[in-house]
Amino acid sequence: MINIVLVEPEIPQNTGNISRTCACTGCALHLVRPFGFEISDKTVKRAGLDYWDKLTIFYYDSLAEFLEKHKNDKLYLCTTKAQKNYCDVQFEDDCYLLFGKETKGLPESLIYDNYDTAIRIPMKGEVRSLNLSNSVAIVLYEALRQHGFYGFDTHIKE
Repeated sequence: MINIVLVEPEIPQNTGNISRTCACTGCALHLVRPFGFEISDKTVKRAGLDYWDKLTIFYYDSLAEFLEKHKNDKLYLCTTKAQKNYCDVQFEDDCYLLFGKETKGLPESLIYDNYDTAIRIPMKGEVRSLNLSNSVAIVLYEALRQHGFYGFDTHIKE
């Protein structure tokens, strides 16, 4: 299983879309407070549609709490401040893909302390970043592809 971690998400629609992606892929979603919205917000629920009951979700009161609980796990920090391309790493089973808040990303000190596992999605031009839910999907599906989409229905549905 791949784990998706959202650190202090701010936009409810992104969190809802990401929760749907996690439900569709069997990935666990880890949400680190504070949030920029109420988790019961109808926009979060609407974006996740009717998949909330199919989602494995964990909550943490702070990034420090998350890091303490997962200090022995493989963490990949997804950031525009990394040099390493997300396609150039071999994602382990049960790894954690960390994504920061929409306005600031992950804390720079965290990136600096874990630079060897910081990864980025290449982009052209002078743009700042991709949408958070798109970024999660891009990196997650690369990790799943590397594992052969094990357990997925890969046949055309009729």
